[in-house]
Amino acid sequence: MPDYHFEPCISIPEDNGRQPLFLLVRGQQLLCRTSPDPDILFDGDEVDTSGFPVHLLGLFQGCPCYVVDMTHAQVLPAGTEWRDLRALLQDLSAELFSLAGRACQVAQWDLQHRYCGFCGSQTVASPGDRSRCCNACHAFFYPRISPCVIVLITRGDHCLLASSARHQGKFYSALAGFIEPGESAEQTLHREVMEEVGIRVDNLRYFGSQSWPFPGQLMIGFHADYHSGDIQVDGIEITQADWWRFDRLPPCPSSRTLSGQLIQHFVDRCLGIDPLP
Repeated sequence: MPDYHFEPCISIPEDNGRQPLFLLVRGQQLLCRTSPDPDILFDGDEVDTSGFPVHLLGLFQGCPCYVVDMTHAQVLPAGTEWRDLRALLQDLSAELFSLAGRACQVAQWDLQHRYCGFCGSQTVASPGDRSRCCNACHAFFYPRISPCVIVLITRGDHCLLASSARHQGKFYSALAGFIEPGESAEQTLHREVMEEVGIRVDNLRYFGSQSWPFPGQLMIGFHADYHSGDIQVDGIEITQADWWRFDRLPPCPSSRTLSGQLIQHFVDRCLGIDPLP
């Protein structure tokens, strides 16, 4: 069990009586104390939130936890620096990284929906849920979450890993893609695999999910078995793909990511280790 608990919520019990904690963000960056181990939580004595957008994230160790959008701040606490959220993936615990991702997503949602996309009127924060409301045309705007599928395809003791145009064969991962309107997760999986590497799969098995705040995805992970076809990369999103034996894998994502967890689960199975389902 983690040594703390984070409980997402939009209101604080009146009798809470605990001192608040703050995360300070600027787009996809968080303010951290300048130290070997990044510390992203600040107390009320360190932060002047007047004039900045502030949003409740929930309860952290029983304390109210807020995000403050400091994009236009002129003065910041001494001994601090901005760090990219992605760079914090390996430095924060899984629970703290989840909290940091939530902070960035909530602040970005608020920034992007200050005005109504239908009539252009200014919106206001809704008191009862996480939304902004247009009082002129009564439209509501909620934080946007984009669902994606990610799949590790296996054939015996080999798995299919691909390298994107950005990585040029220096880094490989499982295949992934966004769910299109009207699609199920399974339909997306079959379509993306065919589009990106030209093969067919079957025996889809749900593995797990992960919030991926870059900027607001929900990754839905599957294992699948190879069915038929030869690898033919699309040359646009995917430039290289191949079958890799479980004990001769190329550079891959860490186990902090859902892709890395899918790969490690496959490796453990090949080694005869009983992995978690």
